[in-house]
Amino acid sequence: MFIAFRVFFNARFYYPVFTVLFLDFGLSLSQFALLNAVWAASIVLLEVPSGALADMVGRRSLLVFASSTMFVEILILCVVPRTDPWILFAAFLVNRLLSGAAEAAASGADEALAYDSLLQSGMAHLWPKVLVTQMRVQAAGFVVAMSIGAAVYDPALMQKLAGALGMDVAVDQAMTIRFPLYLTLAMAAGALFATVAMREPGPPPSHGPVEAPGQGRSVSAAISITLRAGSWIWRTPFALVVILAGMMFDHVIRMIVTMSSQYYRIIEIPEALFGVIGSVLAMLGFFVPRLAYEMTDQRSPTFNLAALSLMTFAGLGGLTFFVPLYGLVPMVVLVAAMQMNGFFVSNYLNRITDSRRRATVLSFKGLSFNLAYGAIGILYSLLFSTLRAAAAREGLTGAAAKELENVVFIQSVGWFPGYFFLTLAALLVFARLRLNAETAFPTRSAAEKSRSARP
Repeated sequence: MFIAFRVFFNARFYYPVFTVLFLDFGLSLSQFALLNAVWAASIVLLEVPSGALADMVGRRSLLVFASSTMFVEILILCVVPRTDPWILFAAFLVNRLLSGAAEAAASGADEALAYDSLLQSGMAHLWPKVLVTQMRVQAAGFVVAMSIGAAVYDPALMQKLAGALGMDVAVDQAMTIRFPLYLTLAMAAGALFATVAMREPGPPPSHGPVEAPGQGRSVSAAISITLRAGSWIWRTPFALVVILAGMMFDHVIRMIVTMSSQYYRIIEIPEALFGVIGSVLAMLGFFVPRLAYEMTDQRSPTFNLAALSLMTFAGLGGLTFFVPLYGLVPMVVLVAAMQMNGFFVSNYLNRITDSRRRATVLSFKGLSFNLAYGAIGILYSLLFSTLRAAAAREGLTGAAAKELENVVFIQSVGWFPGYFFLTLAALLVFARLRLNAETAFPTRSAAEKSRSARP
C-alpha cells in the first residue's frame, strides 16, 4: 500500500502541462508565480508540525488526510467555472493551499509507517529493496502520466482519436483542458483507497520508551515531539550530516531541473519532444535505485558522497557547454544523481532513527530540502536580474533584445558549478568537525547482509 500510495499521489497527469494548464484556464503569469509561492509556503509552514502529528496521532491518519485533501484539491479544478476570473483565482488559491497541506501531511508519514511495519515484523533489513521497488514502480507511473497527460491535453490529437473511434464530436481546448485533471482525480481516489487499506503497526522495538501513535494529542505534545526530534538530529552528527548532504544535492539539482525546458530550447530540442524527454528521464527510476542499493550495501557513506559529488560536478559542468542535442547527457547524469540522493538519504536516516520520532525527523528533512530550494530560487532570481542588467549595459538591446533572456540564462548556468563547490566545501568542513570514529555510520553485520541477500 505504501508503494501504491507513492504512485497514485505523485504521478499526476497534469505535470507535463502544468504551467500552460494554469495559463489556459485564464490566469496570468504573475498569478501563476503567486500561487506557486503560496504552495511552497504552505509546505514549509506545515512540514514539521505534520510530522509531529503523525508521530502523535498515527501515520495512517495523516496519510488518509493527505489523500483526501488531494482528492478535494483536484475536484475543485475539475468543477470550477471559467467565467469569473476572481472565482477562478480563488479556486486555484484554495487548490494550492490544499495541495501544500497534502504534501506536508504525506511527507515522512508514509515512509515512517512502511518502515515501522517492516521493523515490527523483523524485516527492517528489507527497506532498501522496498525503496528499489517503489522507485521503479513510481518511475513507470511517471512515464504513463507524462505521456498520457500531454496527449489528452492536445485537442488536435483528441479530435483525431475521436474520429478514429467514429465519434461525431468537436474537440477543442475548452474540452481537453480538464482531461488531465479528470485522470488525476482518479489517481487521488486510488491514493485514498491505498491509505484506507493501510494498518498502523504496534510499537516496534526501540532504544528507549516509545510513544505509540495516538498517545498525547495536545498542542504541547506536538511541540514537545518536534523539539525532541530537532534536538536528536543536532545531537546525532551522522543524521545531521546526512540531512545537510541530501539538502545540498537536492536544492542545486532541483533548481536546474525546474529550468530544464529553457535549457532544452537552447540546445535545440523541439518542444514537441519535452514530454518524451520527461518520460525517458523518469525511466531512470528503473535502473538507478538498484545501483544505489548496491552502493549502500557494499560501499561506505563517504564513498557514496564522493561518487555523488563527482556525478553532480560532471552534470553541472556539462550543462555549461550547451551542446546541441548531446547536451541531454549531463541532464541525465543530474537526474540520476538526484534519484540516488533520495535513496541514500531515506536509507541512512531510517536505519538510525527510532520509531518514536521517525516521521518528525523525516519531516525535518523535507523542511530543510524545501527551505534550501526556496533560498536558491531567491539567489538565482537576484543573480539573473544582475546579469540581465549587466548585459543590457553592454549594449544587448534593440534588435537583439529578444535574445537577452537566452544569453543571460547561459551566463547564469555557468555559476552553478562554483556554487556547488562552495556548498560542498562547507559541508565537508562541517562534517569533519562533527563526525568522528564513534559517530560514523555502522557497517552492516554479516547476519544482516545474509538476511537481505537474494535467494
